[in-house]
Amino acid sequence: MEKKTKRLLLLVVFCSLTGVILGGTASWAESNMCLEAKTVTSDCLTQDPIQKTIQGMSTGLVAGAGAACGVAWQLRQHD
Repeated sequence: MEKKTKRLLLLVVFCSLTGVILGGTASWAESNMCLEAKTVTSDCLTQDPIQKTIQGMSTGLVAGAGAACGVAWQLRQHD
């Protein structure tokens, strides 16, 4: 495998992993804040916190991979 390809793959993996962690943490925190609010909505009570966390993680995965691809594309334009 070429050195540039390895770096691109590492960039995508790192950004995706970071997105998964940040997206999952943000969704988990949002679920907790929703349940601890002074006025709890029915939307808050009907949502499964685990499902919401997984949804946030998948969104973070896509966002991280997209960001890495965007950076890689910009770097290739400068070369």
